[in-house]
Amino acid sequence: MTYSIGLAGKGGTGKTTIAGLLIKYLTEKGKTPVLAVDADANANLNEVLGLEVEETLGDAREEMKKGGGFSGITKDVFMEMKLQEAVVESSGFDLIVMGRPEGAGCYCAANSLLTQYLEKLIDNYSYVVMDNEAGMEHISRLTTNDIDLLLVVSDPTRRGIQAAARIVELTQSLGLNIDRKHLIINQSRTGQTEAVIKAVNDFGLDLIGMVPEDAELRDFDLNGQPTVELVNENQAVKAAYEIFEKIFET
Repeated sequence: MTYSIGLAGKGGTGKTTIAGLLIKYLTEKGKTPVLAVDADANANLNEVLGLEVEETLGDAREEMKKGGGFSGITKDVFMEMKLQEAVVESSGFDLIVMGRPEGAGCYCAANSLLTQYLEKLIDNYSYVVMDNEAGMEHISRLTTNDIDLLLVVSDPTRRGIQAAARIVELTQSLGLNIDRKHLIINQSRTGQTEAVIKAVNDFGLDLIGMVPEDAELRDFDLNGQPTVELVNENQAVKAAYEIFEKIFET
């Protein structure tokens, strides 16, 4: 059985960084193979992971809708081929990028085929880590939209925590079947814990841990270095790993 993990959060919370650290943790712990899915319209999980991406599922969908690229083969074969081409392989994990959102016109056939083949692909992995934008529409499109774990990432502000609560509400309105939902506070600073916990309780969220603001991580991001290359002794990595240990020991 594949264990599915979705991450969500408003822009600027460091959600994608947390997703990258989770993939780093899973591969180091031998919980492989892992499929990383970048379902954020502003796709940059590949930069966190240090990978180059040439094909996205959005590109395949556009190509199919325009009727090009599959002369002499069926649309089914074309979409399966494009999905395979979109998989970027790495050590212990693979990455696939959903790509740009849908444009004008009907994408029903293309989306149906993408869903069909993406779900076949997912079955080949022990873990799937899906990095989402604040909306959860990509997950809702999957016919088997059961999610084992949802990690909502927020910055240490009341507005950020309120936004996290709205994301949780959105998953309920979309009818997603999620086994566990946890909140991670990222970029926390000394002296904020009491106020953060009060806000978390006010909005009825389940806080599983906090990751501190870290200058080295910020420099990695600024210089375009993959944040998964941070050493495990880094304070942000250590805090994230402690959270992941709590998740997988229960």
